[in-house]
This record gives sequence, C-alpha cells and structure tokens, in this order.
Amino acid sequence: MLEKVKHVILVLSGKGGVGKSTVSTQLALTFREHGHKVGLLDIDLCGPSVPYLLGLEGKEIYQCEEGWVPIYTDESKTLAVMSIGFLLKNRNDPVIWRGPKKTMMIRQFLTDVKWDELDYLIIDTPPGTSDEHITIMECMREVKCDGAIIVTTPQCVALDDVRKQITFCKKTGINILGILENMSGFVCPHCTSCTNIFSSNGGIELAKLVGVPHLGTLPIDPRVGVLRGTTQAVVSELPDSSSADAFNLLVKKITVERV
Repeated sequence: MLEKVKHVILVLSGKGGVGKSTVSTQLALTFREHGHKVGLLDIDLCGPSVPYLLGLEGKEIYQCEEGWVPIYTDESKTLAVMSIGFLLKNRNDPVIWRGPKKTMMIRQFLTDVKWDELDYLIIDTPPGTSDEHITIMECMREVKCDGAIIVTTPQCVALDDVRKQITFCKKTGINILGILENMSGFVCPHCTSCTNIFSSNGGIELAKLVGVPHLGTLPIDPRVGVLRGTTQAVVSELPDSSSADAFNLLVKKITVERV
C-alpha cells in the first residue's frame, strides 16, 4: 500500500558485499534527521540485514486487515521498518525458496504493507539482476518510483557488475538517480586521514562513461561501524566526518531533484 508514500527510492547493487544495506539504513536515518517521515523496506531475501543493522532483531510483526504492520523504531513513528528478516526465527536461518515463492513474497511486501503517510520509502533490494528484480520492476510500474541509487565499490570487478545493473535499469524503464561509490578509501580512526586501499574514483569515471550522475563517495570509517545495531545516524553522531558530509549531500541532491 504505497498510496500515502510521496517518494519511492530503490537502492541497487550489481553484486553483494558493497555495503548496499548500510547505505540504505543510513540514507533512511539521514532523511529522518532532515525532518522527513521515512520507511525502510528490506526485500533482500537471501541476506536481510536491516534488522541487524538497526538493532531490531527479534521484533515481531503482525498483520491487520490492511496488511503487514511495519516496526517503528521509536514513539515518534518517523522511521518505519519492514524486512523479511522479521519472519525468520533465527538470523542464521537461510531462505531456501524457489523462484515463485520469492516472487510472491516480494510482491506481497511491496503491495501489502500498511505504511502511514511517508515522505520517502527506501527499498533495499537484492544484489544482481535476477527474477527478484524483475518482480520489483513490475511492481514499481504500478507506483510512482523516483528512481534507483546504484551502490558500487572502486574495484574493477564491482564496476563491471554495475554496468550490467545500469543496462538492466535502462531496459526495464527504471530511472537512475545516480551512482554512489562506497568503500572509497580507509579513514584512520586516530588521525582521520584517508588512504586508498583499493583503486579510487572508479564510480566517478563510470558515471561519466554511462552518462548518469555521480552522487558521492563514502570511505571505510571504523567509527561508522560502531553505530551498527542502533538507530543512530552518522550525520548526527559523527557530524564532522566525511561520511556525514556524503550522506547530507546525497539527501540534498535527492530532495532538490524530487521537489
């Protein structure tokens, strides 16, 4: 039920392990810190990590006449979360489902969640370009989807997979908001200097090559990892960090373009 949702943003990645779920959670938290009412939908069936990242594991969801009721992170109800992870008894339990059942569950999560009025709904999607993505794209045609943020890392292997993701979006008619480069350098927790342990600027060059916006770069910052398991936003807890700057800029770009 997305009738009360003003803006829908997909977070995609060409491959797993690039920090897509971390970006999704911190993006949602940043929108909240900017005064918006936000929903976060985790439909990464094989690796639903949003409950873990936000410290919501063990929360129980239930259904009402209007559909699934999301988990609210506090009494203000400014951040609502729904994840396949809430249906698993143990975080170590794998989701061993065939394609049709996965498709049915994704469609249900996209259409049968009772969201209240939201300014932004962030959807954390599975990595790659599989059956699950086709289901997502089909459902997005029925709602107003602003577009997709594609998360990559600087390495050539990740960038090659992102090219496939971009081609997939173009063929299925999903607007690409831009590319966000994650793990772009390592920030020393003592002196805060940044060292490029991988290659650098791969996301910038790829954005130029395929003709889509570059939305920013995020370094590996151990201080951000400390926030894992909480609902604290990097922009409020580490306001002087380059990660906070990147998320504030990302939200600013998206907000300005969507007004």
